[in-house]
Amino acid sequence: MTTSQISTTAAFASESDRWTAVTTRDSSADGHFFYSVSTTGVYCRPSCASRQARREHVRFHTTIADAERAGFRACKRCRPAEPALAEQRATAVAAACRLIEQADEAPDLDALATAAGMSRFHFHRIFKSVTGVTPKAYAAAHRAERVRDELRHRATVTDALYGAGFNSNGRFYAAAAAVLGMTPTRFRAGGAGESIHFAVGECSLGSVLVAATEKGVCAITLGDDPESLVRELQDRFAKARLVGGDAGFEQLVAKVVGLVEAPAVAIDLPLDVRGTAFQQRVWQALRTIPAGSTASYADIARRLGTPNAVRAVAQACGANPVAIAIPCHRVVRRDGELSGYRWGVERKRALLDREAAV
Repeated sequence: MTTSQISTTAAFASESDRWTAVTTRDSSADGHFFYSVSTTGVYCRPSCASRQARREHVRFHTTIADAERAGFRACKRCRPAEPALAEQRATAVAAACRLIEQADEAPDLDALATAAGMSRFHFHRIFKSVTGVTPKAYAAAHRAERVRDELRHRATVTDALYGAGFNSNGRFYAAAAAVLGMTPTRFRAGGAGESIHFAVGECSLGSVLVAATEKGVCAITLGDDPESLVRELQDRFAKARLVGGDAGFEQLVAKVVGLVEAPAVAIDLPLDVRGTAFQQRVWQALRTIPAGSTASYADIARRLGTPNAVRAVAQACGANPVAIAIPCHRVVRRDGELSGYRWGVERKRALLDREAAV
């Protein structure tokens, strides 16, 4: 059982919590318990949309078997004995993802919707709510991964081109820069030839490493050991040419250190960060959280129009490559408590305290 499942189960341990879930039709409680109504003889999910029963007529049951042994029958409206709607949708979306991944050419939206037994509009909305991205964006991300894999294992770029499902050189090279961040030939060489300048500075939170390509800052990492930060950078850009920063670059490092010491002060750094379509959307949303404010992972998921993608939002925060510049430290749990931070919860608390003080 995951930590999130444990906390959710604990949240519905008392009868008062369960009654609150029933009165608010909380779908997150579905599967954790069921309730029966003595006046109707039926048992339901907590999220059932049927007319609300009076508290004195309601009993709670941990399992369906418990409810049926007590003499209650399944509600015909919420159908508690069948998979929950969220589970049905997740299964349909997972099947659609497999279709996209197995096809040489990405299926169009109509074909995917038909296979899922939904209308075009409904399928598009459900797919985005479950995965956090549109079917087109998911297909593009999968195609990008295929391109990378084929370039690593094929003898020539041409072989990789057709192995990834492109049927013409023009289409492949038109997409290559956006997909790879460099030319296909350079990618096959493991990024060799790309220069990344870097330097390590010291701040009140320990060591801070700043690295940048010609386009902008590609890494800001925090830690206690400068050598570990450099090794992490080397592992991430194994074939690139790492160049120690000159006097001009030291000015950029000083800006970043200033941002650590005074995170409420806005400094517009040019960034060169690459991630999935969904990660990019999350990172952009994080940059809109004002200094001194916080948002929960659920808040960010709702802002993106993907309320079910809370865990994906948390994973995108954890993958943030540029501390402070993309302020993932401003994202907290729904109850306001601090959760995991890639560079340590104590650093997260210190940053938030400094912003709050300002």
